[in-house]
Amino acid sequence: MPSFVIRASSFIPHSSFWFCHSALLLAAFLLNASSARSHPLQAEPINHAYVFNFDQFYLDQDPDEHVVSGGFLLLAELNCTACHVAPESWQERLKAKPGPNLGGVGSRLDADTLWLMIRSPQHRKKGTQMPGLFAGEEGDEEKVEALVEFLSASKWDAPQMPAGDVERGKELYHKVGCVACHEPALDVRPPKVAADAEVDKPGNGSVPIALADAYDVNALAYFLHDPLSMRPAGRMPDMRLSKQEASDIAAYLHVGRIAEKATARAALNIPKQGIEKGREVFQQMNCVACHSLGVPALAGKAPQSSETTFPAKAGTPNPLVALAPDKGCLAEKQASGTPRFDLNDLQKRALKLALAAIQKEAAPKLTAQEKVDWQMSRLNCYACHDREGKGGPEDPRAQYFGVNDPGAESLGQLAHLPPSLDKIGRKLTHGWFEKILWGKDGSVRPYMETRMPNFGREQTEMMIGWLNEADVAEKPVTIDVSGLAKHHRAEAGRQLLGAKGLACVACHGLKDRKSLGPPVIRLTHTVERIQPEYFKELLLNPQVTQLGTVMPPMFVGRKKADLEIESIWTYLREVEGQPLPEGLMSAEDFELKPGKAKRVIIFRSFIEGVGTHAIGVGFPSGVNAAFDAKTSRWALIWKGRFLDAMSNWQDRAMPPIKPLGMAVKELPPATGERVFGGYKVGKDGVPTFLYRQDGQQVEDTLRPTKNGFERIISVNGKQTKEILSW
Repeated sequence: MPSFVIRASSFIPHSSFWFCHSALLLAAFLLNASSARSHPLQAEPINHAYVFNFDQFYLDQDPDEHVVSGGFLLLAELNCTACHVAPESWQERLKAKPGPNLGGVGSRLDADTLWLMIRSPQHRKKGTQMPGLFAGEEGDEEKVEALVEFLSASKWDAPQMPAGDVERGKELYHKVGCVACHEPALDVRPPKVAADAEVDKPGNGSVPIALADAYDVNALAYFLHDPLSMRPAGRMPDMRLSKQEASDIAAYLHVGRIAEKATARAALNIPKQGIEKGREVFQQMNCVACHSLGVPALAGKAPQSSETTFPAKAGTPNPLVALAPDKGCLAEKQASGTPRFDLNDLQKRALKLALAAIQKEAAPKLTAQEKVDWQMSRLNCYACHDREGKGGPEDPRAQYFGVNDPGAESLGQLAHLPPSLDKIGRKLTHGWFEKILWGKDGSVRPYMETRMPNFGREQTEMMIGWLNEADVAEKPVTIDVSGLAKHHRAEAGRQLLGAKGLACVACHGLKDRKSLGPPVIRLTHTVERIQPEYFKELLLNPQVTQLGTVMPPMFVGRKKADLEIESIWTYLREVEGQPLPEGLMSAEDFELKPGKAKRVIIFRSFIEGVGTHAIGVGFPSGVNAAFDAKTSRWALIWKGRFLDAMSNWQDRAMPPIKPLGMAVKELPPATGERVFGGYKVGKDGVPTFLYRQDGQQVEDTLRPTKNGFERIISVNGKQTKEILSW
């Protein structure tokens, strides 16, 4: 990795783009010569406001009736409705997204970077959606300087992040999903590309990250760890990185960082304008339409300067329907103060078509599927997922999606790529949607390196209902999950899943056990995750229900398929209290281990040498005892391992089980007439057995000592003790 970055020099007026362009060409030549372009920050520049799904799904040769929908997407994603009021019927669809939170920005970016970004966003960050507002007219330089002073005064120190490791960061960047949107490095070879093969480059442009190198490295690490606190729109989602992982990626993005100096700013030598003027300009230029100046939501610390008071929002925005197709930001030449997005010809065409449509008619009522498609387009979900034949990562990006378990390789793309979202609305439960979208522990594919991002509740919560509505089956299947029918036996379901049944365990693991073959999704949380109707639909016809699945049609031709599926559901619902299916189960699963459990285990069973009314008591210290409830006496004591419960759970005859330990000692038989009265368990888990002996109430307890037990006997409240050692 080279240790330097070359940039084009700063420029002053917008009309001087030829100078900037020449400098960029020179820089590109030098960078290619030095292989500096291998870093993601040196991606091919994009010379227009970049909206990923617009560039991906719309072409110059497309007909107007298709391009117009891209215009609606641009109106929303470029935040046109933050300044222009849409007609009421269009407002929900074209709702503006919140821009980056600028609270504390003075601690993240230096004054020169702020000046360059405000002065000409498309120069400082090629492809940015932020419009330029200054065309180099009289007084613009002073306004820009005032804004820089105002924003630089907003200080907030991010919590200290750990030191990052560049190589780990480079690896993480290319495997957790960053490259689905951002540029892969040229010096990273995807896991499946042969050493002598050429690595394909993405055909679609990449979302620019050109400010990453300008960020303070600790602030960048914190941003990557919690992006929604500073970018609440979710277009940069939370990738669920640990603090260390975020620091590692930040270190990688900072490789060769040289802070760009605003040479034009220095040459202008503009006098101080004052924070108050900057606040006024912030409002005057309507920056408040997109940006807030609040404290990062999850930071827990207040800004260190009171000079960043949120300015009042600007006056009433202009109606969207009043915009002329050749005026304002769509004009060939734009006056200072008019947003300049540097749109390309296709974008201008799309916007003009969209404006014409909005001015002519009310918004059409969208179906649930159209609403899903709209939000997936806005959030760029299609960068990873496909739905209804649309989307999914292009091959040059998909080649970086890997697995961490070689056993998953046999699954092909099902192991590497995020799943299709077809029928997902009738597949997942509401609770599991919440886990996946913004909660925790929603992943069921631990073999997959790519992570499901969190876009924020506000951006995704409404999609659950839309998906449920969009994916209703035309002919819903019915399934009885009451657990009341005679065939609703967990044991029957367990046998069907096992190696001698339908052999589901050949692909599916359960609890802490891997499958016998490829590591397909474990069945542990099936009932919590999957809607029962979809579960049955999938098992009856897997290839139709889930296109591309490797699951075989195991229930075709089975006369009792409906009943068997319900038995499997019953087992999976009760799985925490049931033994594992055959094939995943081992003899060790049935051994009761007080030491491992770190608690006293009480187990009622048939125990050899005690009888049919035996109650075993195992202690974590490694001594054990068995009480005979029939004769009301301690019958056996022993050391070491406790009991094996396999025959109790697997054999209906329930033959007596033997103590597993050593030095088994039989205690003397009971004396007198005894009547068992049960037992009570203390706070420490130790049981005290109750019985009447010759008419007197007795409480009988064993407690471990260094070499055996202390026996505590209380008769009518009078206590005696004895030591049992052997």
